Amino acid sequence: MSLDEIKAILTTKFGDGVIVGEETGGLQPALLIDAARIADVCLELRDNPKTYFDFLSCLSGVDYGVEAGRFGVVYHLASIPYQTQLTLKVSRENDRDPDNLPSFPSVSHVYRTADWHEREAFEMEGIFFEGHPDLRKLLLPDDWEGYPLRKDYTTVDKYYKEIKID
Repeated sequence: MSLDEIKAILTTKFGDGVIVGEETGGLQPALLIDAARIADVCLELRDNPKTYFDFLSCLSGVDYGVEAGRFGVVYHLASIPYQTQLTLKVSRENDRDPDNLPSFPSVSHVYRTADWHEREAFEMEGIFFEGHPDLRKLLLPDDWEGYPLRKDYTTVDKYYKEIKID
């Protein structure tokens, strides 16, 4: 199935506003999706017999930098029976205030693999996933402060519990 056919399915189902752009310059083209509709789009792409994207192979949080003031999430979908792949991207502006985390709808009810991927993006970049059943820390200690993969992350401490921090 071509990218244009997938776009036609999504715009027929959700209207023209669901796809806000596309990136075709990289190794794999990506559809830029309206962030509020990402869970609906993933559910449609999974359940539609023409697409059947039954596997979320990767979900990554993205910090576009302090100057951009934007955070995003990249979803790599695969259809095992059709042997095709698709990349979806969502992003939102954010002021980087620790009390105002960037927020996107969770897709953990659509793809079980999203559970831990979303937890990692929350923990490492401070991206909140609305509707996620359990956004606990996964990799870092419970008392760790800050989000280590943010572009503006700095630590004041040289040691954490007698372990040197580089």
